[in-house]
Amino acid sequence: MNSKNQLTNIKSEPTDLAKIFDAVMVSVFFLSICWAFFLTDEYLGYHLKNYGMKPRTLEGLRGIITIHFLHGDWKHITQNSMGFLVLNTFLFYFYRQIAFRVFITIMLVAPVFLWLVGRDSNHIGASLLIYGEFAFLMASGIIRNNPPLMRVSLVVITFYGSLVWYLFPIEARISFEGHLCGFAIGVFSAIAWRRSGPQRAPYRFELEPELPDDDDENAFWKTPEQRAEEATKKQKEETTVSVKYHFKEKNQENN
Repeated sequence: MNSKNQLTNIKSEPTDLAKIFDAVMVSVFFLSICWAFFLTDEYLGYHLKNYGMKPRTLEGLRGIITIHFLHGDWKHITQNSMGFLVLNTFLFYFYRQIAFRVFITIMLVAPVFLWLVGRDSNHIGASLLIYGEFAFLMASGIIRNNPPLMRVSLVVITFYGSLVWYLFPIEARISFEGHLCGFAIGVFSAIAWRRSGPQRAPYRFELEPELPDDDDENAFWKTPEQRAEEATKKQKEETTVSVKYHFKEKNQENN
């Protein structure tokens, strides 16, 4: 095989291994930025966490971007890293075609709503993304009525269903408003792009044509003898002349 044919013999659809690798690398790249900011803040004392989301203030607008990359302590960033790694990898593997659209929508739109409705505080953490992706993965599989994606929804609910408790003001130090905003935008994204990306494969009966009428002598399930017999019968009916007589009684007044 010459070099020209080798260049044109490229698979249009990547392998599952390539998809997994791509999804994991996207997640690792984002987490690398988060950890770089955290370690810089922790050991060099730049106090970057002070540049988070501060609702309804001009300086808080920068938090629309920075909120996702800043974390308060080791426990905060560790828990968010584990949740984000799994959910974001699921998103970019199972919804490869629309993953970036969903990710960017949650990343940019959810903080805007938090800026409008959040309490007066400094909101930081990747929780908005985690809750947005959790909501998307949970709702999208159900909305699409796609068995493989419904299994993904079931797995997400089984292992991360406890996240719903933190949609409520359980702890004062946790930004439940951020969780709510991320969750709402995740559900919105699932509805908005329900007709994009992976779809349910049609069942066989939905693709097969309807069976012909029983009166059709050319029906594919009939034997050649049956077809010939019905064709002959139909031809006789078309060529036979029938005479019909109608009896009418004589009117008594004319007798």
